[in-house]
Amino acid sequence: MAITDQTRSELVELAARYPHAKSAVMPMLHLLQSVEDAITSDGIHVCADVLGISEAEVNAVATFYSMYDSSEWGQHHIGVCTNTLCGLLGGDAVFDRLCDRLGLPAEGTTADGQFTLNRIECQAACTHAPVMTADWEFIDDVTPTSAVDVVDRLARGERVESTRGPVVRGLRATERTLAFPDDGLAGDGRVVDDKMLAGLRVAKERGMTAPQVQGG
Repeated sequence: MAITDQTRSELVELAARYPHAKSAVMPMLHLLQSVEDAITSDGIHVCADVLGISEAEVNAVATFYSMYDSSEWGQHHIGVCTNTLCGLLGGDAVFDRLCDRLGLPAEGTTADGQFTLNRIECQAACTHAPVMTADWEFIDDVTPTSAVDVVDRLARGERVESTRGPVVRGLRATERTLAFPDDGLAGDGRVVDDKMLAGLRVAKERGMTAPQVQGG
């Protein structure tokens, strides 16, 4: 699909937010993905044109990070962390059960275009392992059963609340937030919990501090 004048205008707006316009390439790619469901050749071209850089430079970023894809993703993206801790605590079992539920042999998008399933890298949420994301929103402490329940509810169009953060809104909406993060949703949902703060609490109780860095 051709890039609309409105999308191009928003790309220009993003580029203007940074002292060096090239720094906007990542949010610009998220914006393009929010309107096209994929990173297309047209998207690469307009991004390069707005930034005044080569298409090869834009494509280098788009192909390096796994959050961008030239293949069209589904309405919802389900990511399962299978890195060391999540994998040991059940991440692989969660992924396998979701493959069965979605009728996928491995990573991919369902035939009806509703879901895309991927293994994802560490989300820095090991305290709540195994972790998955629904449209990049955290779903913590998942089991194969609870993961399938999330997918079932999304398939029925029901409200699904993330463990920490706003309600799951669909992949396009999240991609737009990644481009324009000032969406007023930063305070929605539970941001942090006692489990994540346990180490900090114990350190304060014991009067523990980090060593000072010389010259810091």
